[in-house]
Formats: sequence, structure tokens, C-alpha cells
Amino acid sequence: QVQLVESGGGLVQAGGSLRLSCAASGRTFSSSGMGWFRQAPGKERELVAAINWSGGSTTYPDSVKGRFTISRDNAKNTVYLQMTSLKPEDTAVYYCAARAKAGLGFRTYEYDYWGQGTQVTVSS
Repeated sequence: QVQLVESGGGLVQAGGSLRLSCAASGRTFSSSGMGWFRQAPGKERELVAAINWSGGSTTYPDSVKGRFTISRDNAKNTVYLQMTSLKPEDTAVYYCAARAKAGLGFRTYEYDYWGQGTQVTVSS
């Protein structure tokens, strides 16, 4: 079993930055692929960033590429999402997720454990 706890969400003006953190416990974090997803009201949950077990591979959709950066610290069992140049359309609940496998995951069904989410609101 894996427990994931997100933090760092909040209200920010357009153009601002936020850093989300996800603390993991309960399983060997360093062998898990990790991801950040978001879900806006009335929309499906979508991937915004994923990272493999070592941090050597990452992936982003075009909507956030160049603005969001995912990273991990396996010594601290923590994964981060640095968000810059935020836009109102980035407003959503952001979820951290962990895989039972070490590689990148691109779809929600590839993830086995989920945090409860943290709200990010970007005002115009």
C-alpha cells in the first residue's frame, strides 16, 4: 500500500508560480513511476507530468510543456511539480499518483495509488 499526500496548492495570479509537493509512504517509492494529473470541473482527469523511477525520463503534454517541471527526490520520498507562467485554464484539482511499475505512465489506469488532491486556482 502507498499513501500520497499533496501540498502546495492555492490561489495565484496569472503569470505566477506554484510548487506542488507529494510525500509518499508505505512502499518503495524509489522503484515507482510517478505522475501529476489535474481535473477541472466537468472535465476528465488529465496527465500534466510524469517521471520514471530514477528521474531520468519525464513527459509533458503540449499544454504545459515549457511551463511545468516534474522532479523527484528519492531520499525524501517526494515528487514535485514546479508550475510557472500559470494561466487561468490551469485551474483544477491536482492529483499525485504512483505506479506499481518503474516506468512512465500516460493514462490514469496505469497508476495504482492516488492522493486526495490539492486545489490550484489561477485568477486572471
